[in-house]
Amino acid sequence: MMRYLLLLLALFLGTGVSAQTTVSGTVMDIDGMGVPYATILTGQTSSGTVAELDGTFSLTVAGDKQLKVSAVGYVTTDFDVSSTPTGPVAITLQPSAATLQDIVVTGTLRPASRSASPVPVEVFTAEYFKANPTPSIFESLQTVNGVRPQLNCSVCNTGDIHINGLEGPYTMVLIDGMPIVSGLSTVYGLTGIPQSLIERVEIVKGPASTLYGSEAVGGLINIITKSPDNAPKFSADILTSAWGEVNTDLGFKANVGNASTLLGVSYFNYQNPIDKNGDGFTDLTLQDRISVFNKWSFARASGKAFNVAARYLYEDRWGGEMDWTRADRGGNNVYGESIYTNRWETFGTYELPVPQNITFQFSANGHYQNSVYGETVYDATQYVGFGQLTYREEFGGHNLLVGASYRHTRYDDNTPATPTLSKISLPGVFVQDELRINEQHTLLGGIRYDHDNRHGNIFTPRLNYKWSSKNLQNTVRLSVGNGYRVANVFTEDHAALTGARDVVFADELLPERSWNANVNYVKKHFARNGAVWTFDASTWYTHFSNRILPDYETNSNQIIYANLNGRAVSQGVSLSTDVSFRGGATVNVGVNAQDVFTVEEGVRERQLLTETYSGVWRIGVPWLRRQVRFDYTGNVYGPLDLPLLGPLDDRDTDSGWFSTQNIQITKTFANGMEVYGGVKNLLNYTPPANSIARSFDPFDERVEFGPDGSALSTPGNPNGLTFDPSYVYASNQGRRLFLGWRWALQ
Repeated sequence: MMRYLLLLLALFLGTGVSAQTTVSGTVMDIDGMGVPYATILTGQTSSGTVAELDGTFSLTVAGDKQLKVSAVGYVTTDFDVSSTPTGPVAITLQPSAATLQDIVVTGTLRPASRSASPVPVEVFTAEYFKANPTPSIFESLQTVNGVRPQLNCSVCNTGDIHINGLEGPYTMVLIDGMPIVSGLSTVYGLTGIPQSLIERVEIVKGPASTLYGSEAVGGLINIITKSPDNAPKFSADILTSAWGEVNTDLGFKANVGNASTLLGVSYFNYQNPIDKNGDGFTDLTLQDRISVFNKWSFARASGKAFNVAARYLYEDRWGGEMDWTRADRGGNNVYGESIYTNRWETFGTYELPVPQNITFQFSANGHYQNSVYGETVYDATQYVGFGQLTYREEFGGHNLLVGASYRHTRYDDNTPATPTLSKISLPGVFVQDELRINEQHTLLGGIRYDHDNRHGNIFTPRLNYKWSSKNLQNTVRLSVGNGYRVANVFTEDHAALTGARDVVFADELLPERSWNANVNYVKKHFARNGAVWTFDASTWYTHFSNRILPDYETNSNQIIYANLNGRAVSQGVSLSTDVSFRGGATVNVGVNAQDVFTVEEGVRERQLLTETYSGVWRIGVPWLRRQVRFDYTGNVYGPLDLPLLGPLDDRDTDSGWFSTQNIQITKTFANGMEVYGGVKNLLNYTPPANSIARSFDPFDERVEFGPDGSALSTPGNPNGLTFDPSYVYASNQGRRLFLGWRWALQ
């Protein structure tokens, strides 16, 4: 009997030993590169191993042939060992939604992985902005390093985007690669884009005029909307605050024949006048805004792309004295700033049905604005048409891009600066060659020629070089480029209209030109515990000639515009780090130090309303198996020089240090629904209550003026001030609670 028991035991043990199998292979991404330190677990025992830096692994599997493979930034994949032939296996991981940002188009006008692009492009997904939900993309950018949303008016709360200290007109804003937000709409175009339809935001810092022409002097922001093919069938996001703001974003997707369509509606409403600083004016502009966005994607037998989109925006906003009513619009009894905006846009991409890679892109927009600033009326209309044809060819390591574009602008307003209808024709051609010398070295060169019907021929070259280490963990980029901009003062500088200042042109304005050089270094580190750490450092230098600067200080009742007789410089250093942990926690921190100044007749002056130092952060921690998430976001800015109204103005000359911080808790339910809420402006920071000079006398009825139009010092006005809201740099909204709900039906 004992003999039989020993025989059965030997057979059992032999079977167990024979069931053990050693599996070896490589975990790779979709480009065939090894995924460092991926985790490989057996399905039942949860035993396993961690891949090496190059993605290779070896694992003994006992019985269970199912492997579960995971890595930060990738979709967890099940792999059946028994379905593969004998020998090393290759396991491919697909990028998760959070890492699809690695595909960028802005830098070179073609899709490329972010690591492979010779142009440094910063990418922020919709998930990034969910950590601090806002009613508009304008406010969302406050957590991006080196980018600052700047309020330009204490009364109507309009603003623009500063990149590396350069003012809003130097930043081009694109939607799906098309120049939509520019000229007359620079101030208002960043609101009303349904955030539920935004896939990601790509940001290039430094001149991009070689590909994008005028306005892309300081950098560009490309808002990439979702493809109708990949968007959820229905999405909703509703956000409200304790101040009474309500923002609603809705998205719908449908298939119609051989086409798919995406419809988005964004509605923002705020009708609760509040004056917590006691200056008699609304702290936050009252707004009623609706935006409708529709995008179509057509399936073609050739497989080539054809999509078209359109957007309509209407906004009614006003700010001013608390007792202002519609009956006071344009009058001189109660001061108010009331702005009606009507805007339409359309844009699209069509790949020609030919064997070559030829693409036609187009955009058109119309913008009508009827505004009053006290008793000053501003009535303006602008139409912009843009078309671009590109041809791309790859050969012998070269990726050649040749293009031709034409842009036509019609602009008219009721100001003395535009006595007749302005018509601007801007044809251009450009060529770009991206040469991949080998796996580590890439060289990109390009040049653009434009002909402006007012200023003649304009050339803008650029040169980019990228080096990557063999393991792709170190990347260095060197960039040199030229940019230009033709200014339209009234459409870009809101201070030219508010506060009843007179606008004076010292001479005929010439186009601004700039040269920029920057160095970018990116280091990636993969830890065995699954954490991925990215370090990004940049330094830049931009030199301007013919810089157009507004002079607020020579005469408190005027704004004097002239080309700088000297030079202007923007230079600085930017550092940022991102850490992603296996459990889902993330840390993003960035700091920026910059020096933006002008030199004229030997006198060096800092640029007004420009911070010397800034920092941003975003910390996210998941709880309860990722069903609850805590987010802490914020920014801090160093002193900004502020525009005073003369030597007797006793307000502070700079802003000092200030910070806005936010906390949020998000609960995710099994069906994908999310409820979120928290506190904005946790430190309750607001600018000084006297930011509006002489808010009690908005029509300057008690101000005496000298022969040159400047305000005089009198017993009733000892500081010689006039009504002026340009001393502004931050929102008057203090601490407030917010609550939101979002859901997406796939």
